[in-house]
Amino acid sequence: MTTANKLTLLRIALIPVFLGVLYAGFPGCRYWALAIFIIASLTDMLDGYIARHYNQITNFGKFMDPLADKVLVMAAMCWFVECGQMPGWILAIVLLREFAVSGMRLVAVEQGKVIAAAWSGKVKTASTMVCLCLMMLDIPSWLNLICIIVIVGTTVYSGIEYFIKNAQVFKNAD
Repeated sequence: MTTANKLTLLRIALIPVFLGVLYAGFPGCRYWALAIFIIASLTDMLDGYIARHYNQITNFGKFMDPLADKVLVMAAMCWFVECGQMPGWILAIVLLREFAVSGMRLVAVEQGKVIAAAWSGKVKTASTMVCLCLMMLDIPSWLNLICIIVIVGTTVYSGIEYFIKNAQVFKNAD
């Protein structure tokens, strides 16, 4: 198993730890959860760098790395919905975008095409992770709202961009 894949597995293993700390509810649990979330998020950048730099790109990594990112983000967002810090429809929009883009990629693969991650998708992931980190802190409600707006805005924009740039995938589909 490559180092990059081990980091991806570490990120996956940190997700239940992250949630466990949040749900434990002890004083300062959000700060500990934030630290775990940041470490998990940093493994995303590190495993990608290692995979590309040391030629450790694998099919396992191509599948599990983006899945690990999505599960980490969705876990945090589910917790924010549950504690009332984020409306559920925001999570629904993010889920819809992820399912739609993944579905489009599956259609493309059937046609022998690969849809690479767009710059807007990378911006969406990074800005969402930063916003989720901020939301774990004791921030004023106006800043929480700005974070939610950034998450929705980047999610919708990147989703629309993926579909516009790759519309030919559906023209060729049966």
